[in-house]
Amino acid sequence: MDSKTLQILISMVVYMAVVIVIGLVYAKRANKNSEEYFLGGRSLGPWVTAMSAEASDMSGWLLMGLPGVAYWCGLADAFWTAFGLAVGTYLNWLIVSKRLRRYSIRANNSITLPEFFSNRFREKKKVILLIAAAFILIFFTVYAASCFVTCGKLFSTLFGTSYQSMMILGAVFVLAYTLLGGFLAESASDFMQAIVMIVALTVIVTISTIKAGGFGEVISNAQQIPGFLEFFGLASPEVVDGVQAVKDGAPVFGAAAPYGILTICSMMAWGLGYFGMPQVLLRFMAIRKEDELKRSRRIAMVWVVISLGVAVFIGIVGRQLFPTAHLTKGGAENIFITLSESFLPPILAGFVMAGILAATISSSDSYLLIAASAFAKNVFQGVCKKNATEKQVMWVTRLTLLVLALIGIVIALDEKSVIFTIVSFAWAGFGATFGPLMLFSLFWKRTNKAGAVAGMVSGAAMVFIWKLVLNPTFGGVFAIYELLPAFIVSSLCIVVVSLMTKAPSKEIEEDFEAVRTGNIAE
Repeated sequence: MDSKTLQILISMVVYMAVVIVIGLVYAKRANKNSEEYFLGGRSLGPWVTAMSAEASDMSGWLLMGLPGVAYWCGLADAFWTAFGLAVGTYLNWLIVSKRLRRYSIRANNSITLPEFFSNRFREKKKVILLIAAAFILIFFTVYAASCFVTCGKLFSTLFGTSYQSMMILGAVFVLAYTLLGGFLAESASDFMQAIVMIVALTVIVTISTIKAGGFGEVISNAQQIPGFLEFFGLASPEVVDGVQAVKDGAPVFGAAAPYGILTICSMMAWGLGYFGMPQVLLRFMAIRKEDELKRSRRIAMVWVVISLGVAVFIGIVGRQLFPTAHLTKGGAENIFITLSESFLPPILAGFVMAGILAATISSSDSYLLIAASAFAKNVFQGVCKKNATEKQVMWVTRLTLLVLALIGIVIALDEKSVIFTIVSFAWAGFGATFGPLMLFSLFWKRTNKAGAVAGMVSGAAMVFIWKLVLNPTFGGVFAIYELLPAFIVSSLCIVVVSLMTKAPSKEIEEDFEAVRTGNIAE
């Protein structure tokens, strides 16, 4: 290991040590009981709520996946995805956060998303709870795998070692940290990691733009590539066996591909995912005071707009500075690492690389913790062993964390995995399974249990059918992002089935009215 690599490693070890200390500080409180472990006793302040929500949401794809998309095919895909995410973030904070925080208390002080849906409809047989928990386990395991892929790519690129061994090492660290501190430790470290992420992005984009000759030079260069800097066109790398061709030292691009309204709607549909994203929704439930959500929304939006905008531009400037460094779609996701290693002193590069690690940890610990809570709290204690002690719930949680991490590692073993692709599938799964149900549960009194079940099952099923059957078989209009049609199908099923079946009970309607008018006791 040379001196440069050693300095980078030291910086990252220092960062990881700080994260572990945070876990130790909160470990004692977190292990008091399951409410403290899973929701932090509803004690988050507005800054931690906002920053931890966005850091846990964005994950490693913000620093690797999104710049990689911009580097590979230009502005359009990355911009419209980022735009949709920004709009979705704002609407989620504006219309969902306050009502969900209030309703989760009214619904028997629910501390997990499946528990909230189950209590919202006052179900006795726990059908909604089991279905919701099952889909959380499925999609969050896929999500955790995407984070492990990020760890593997980061460490193998930095240290020239085996992808698989580095991926497993990263997964072990994430697992150990999640076992240690629970939700409070996760939220506190996510706050710090959100700061690291936005500083890392800003530093790299500033230095890279200067090295490229300034903003004007970057734009001028990008305009030379057909479709690269268009909102309604897409650059088309010419590839042979998945590798972009190079001629006279420059990457080869074909004619710009069309980018129509349907494609734009498809990419903007990413914003719909927020309404069903457990790691964000739990922050709404965990804030200490409902009135502080407005401040949190403003903080979150500033962070999101800056981070997404900078991440997209990093991919564009990276294509000018290192046009042939990454000739595969998966390899393009390493452009942030390439820029960091090239333009920063090793010690600073190490801290910037910690930004990627920060994004990965802040997401994967959220994913694993929520998935484990879905099984331990909702399935084990909620259905299988209703008289389970807090100690038993905690032990089952830890065992579930271990099993989920192992499954995630198996999924992430392929080093050719594209982070953006893995994340997009899991994002669609959550958005279509829980997004429509969350909106209808909060804002339509007529929604009933049968409609809730129909909405979840149809939304999740359509994600799989559209992605794995309709898209590859027919293409064309079926090539749009699976979240959009699945969200629509789920919404329709909730409305139709609710209207065709028995209306909610008087008690359920009273709960709804109490939440709507703010007449609940803290």
